[in-house]
Amino acid sequence: MSAQSKLLTDAIEALSALPGVGKRSAMRMALYLLKRPREESLQLIDKLRRFVSEIKFCRQCHHLADGELCEICASTSRDTGLLCVVESVRDVMAIEDTGHFNGVYHVLGGVISPVDGVGPDQLHIESLRRRLESGAFQEVLLAISPTVEGETTIYYLSRIIQPMGIRISTLSRGVAFGGELEYTDELTLGRSILARRPYKIGKE
Repeated sequence: MSAQSKLLTDAIEALSALPGVGKRSAMRMALYLLKRPREESLQLIDKLRRFVSEIKFCRQCHHLADGELCEICASTSRDTGLLCVVESVRDVMAIEDTGHFNGVYHVLGGVISPVDGVGPDQLHIESLRRRLESGAFQEVLLAISPTVEGETTIYYLSRIIQPMGIRISTLSRGVAFGGELEYTDELTLGRSILARRPYKIGKE
């Protein structure tokens, strides 16, 4: 017969399901919640509940949003002629943290990876095509992690964008090949954005 509370066990199991959280860390979190005033812990739980149940994806760029449009797309102070295409929401956050980009974004939701069964149809590429066909953009920065899959995605997108006559650029090589944007330090990522370079098919 277990001497541990089933409620505590259930809480530990729930918390340890989060990425990077082991059983011991989950136990510390659960016990910490008990040490805090009950009202504060309940407020935290309510915020998480609201996040899961009410969060949306921007109908324009697919970033996280509280309403139909995210804060970036709804802003009147952004450079709407410069579009940054990224793999994930985490990459938007990483680039925003640098403070060196003032354009708008388009979140693909992944990269092309035939090995993993991810093709262009599984990504937000068609909505990207429609945005570009509006004629609103002068430059597209393909800020995708420089992995094999990322380079494949960049090449695929460049074949779509090039006939439209829109300038295409990529991050400078400050971001190491094989690295992911979300784990690149802010200084390196910021410099890679400022020193972005033109992308030419067949010249990489």
